[in-house]
Amino acid sequence: MGHRLSKIVTRTGDAGTTGLGDGTRVPKDAARIEAIGAVDELNSTIGVLLAEPLPAPIHACLVDAQHDLFDLGGELSIPGYRAVTAGHVERIEAEVEHHNAALSALKEFILPGGTRPAALAHVARTVCRRAERALVHLGAAEDVSEEARRYLNRLSDLLFVLARALNAGAGARDVLWQKGRVRGGHAG
Repeated sequence: MGHRLSKIVTRTGDAGTTGLGDGTRVPKDAARIEAIGAVDELNSTIGVLLAEPLPAPIHACLVDAQHDLFDLGGELSIPGYRAVTAGHVERIEAEVEHHNAALSALKEFILPGGTRPAALAHVARTVCRRAERALVHLGAAEDVSEEARRYLNRLSDLLFVLARALNAGAGARDVLWQKGRVRGGHAG
């Protein structure tokens, strides 16, 4: 990084544009900026999850993901630059397999919830899916790396598995969806 941010208020975005890492300016509502923002929101959401007490292996896994997402944001801010590799995707896949190995097989759909950390992991999962959709949308008009798309897809899988692992580790059950459940439970 050649320059450190020493001046935060620059006024350069007041006209509705923002600068990319290569110096070009684009509208703040451009698909690339939407994707960058979605990845940033995901990183921030994982930061909220990291503020919870977590088992050390899950904490380390999420910190790695935050660094990966910062790399992805850098990749998106410089058209043509690649920072996310097949190795990133393979590492996430290995984490999914590792954390899923101790969990019981799913026979029902589950609802987001359980413990607070698990619920926050589900929120992060949904934000990750939105970031993935933003990246796919950008890819319809501009070049987006396959590894970046695959990474976000696998990360959402990991966040789902981590939510289940957090519930299991706390001795809580997954919240099962009940088809045809009578809602309200109150007699008139």
